[in-house]
Amino acid sequence: MRAIGAVLAGMVTVIAAVLFATTPAEAAAVRIMPLGDSITGSPGCWRAMLWNRLQSTGHTNIDFVGTLPPQGCGVAHDGDNEGHGGYLATNIANQNMLPGWLAATRPDVVLMHLGTNDVWSNIAPATILGAFTTLVNQMRASNPNMRILVAEIIPMNPATCPDCGRRTVALNDAIPAWAAATSTGQSPITVVDQWTGFNTATDTYDGVHPNAAGDQKMSDKWYPALVEALAGTPTPTVTPTVTPTVPAGDCAAAYKTTGQWQGGFQGEVTVTNTGAAPMSGWTVSWTYADGQRVTQLWGGTLSANGSSVTVRNAAWNGSLAPGASTTFGFLGSSTGAGTAPTPTCAI
Repeated sequence: MRAIGAVLAGMVTVIAAVLFATTPAEAAAVRIMPLGDSITGSPGCWRAMLWNRLQSTGHTNIDFVGTLPPQGCGVAHDGDNEGHGGYLATNIANQNMLPGWLAATRPDVVLMHLGTNDVWSNIAPATILGAFTTLVNQMRASNPNMRILVAEIIPMNPATCPDCGRRTVALNDAIPAWAAATSTGQSPITVVDQWTGFNTATDTYDGVHPNAAGDQKMSDKWYPALVEALAGTPTPTVTPTVTPTVPAGDCAAAYKTTGQWQGGFQGEVTVTNTGAAPMSGWTVSWTYADGQRVTQLWGGTLSANGSSVTVRNAAWNGSLAPGASTTFGFLGSSTGAGTAPTPTCAI
């Protein structure tokens, strides 16, 4: 009887081991980093609202991550974050702060609301976007499949900075083209419009930081974009009017005007490899007819002589497989009607 009992016990052990080995492992939680300044972290109660809405709608296999702990709000939530009060995007990039935060938390998704303190410090949009590019590159070095949600930041109207409202508009106007130029299929960038519909008089307590109504609006804007990112389907970043593409050799360039105002405009150019072989570099040229001038450019190297513009690829976007595309964006000044030019592309 003892022998039979030992055999049965052994069979039970084997069966249990087989069942354990064949049971699917639970999928790892998606790690989400809220990245920003005091609007994100002090206390950044939009994060609590967003977390609880995700939980109540079935998105439970997530983990908000960051090296900073929860900072109040009085609502149960996963409060880990990287919302550093007073920090500038340019300082975070220039002082190489982000790689350490990424190494400590290993996010899969980043929600980035940055630039408020840079705007307050009167830093040019092109410089801020250059810092954004550095941060994005560091995110992708940490995780090549990083999904990145970048906010057009909420309005500003502080009593001590009368120009901050206008500067915020200038930065936000430049973000979609930058995102389109920097986004990739493997690591998409989604622009989340936190500016539209946000009122500093009713949605902030000081012209800068959101009150409860502002937190709710921010949470409502993040939610659909984050749900799409969790599903692996990014929200389109920009839908401008496209002028005809003119091929030249084995590449083509399409010029787009994405925004226009009195005395200025914003545009972007998409470069496509139309040949059958990979290419390692490209040059796009055009000539303006109505007094336009490019004043700032990202995603390429600018060389301009009066109305003649030449843009060469940046170090990271010159190599294109057949059929692949990349985009660079720019801001410009104008004294005329702003007729879109016809660019040419050469390799």
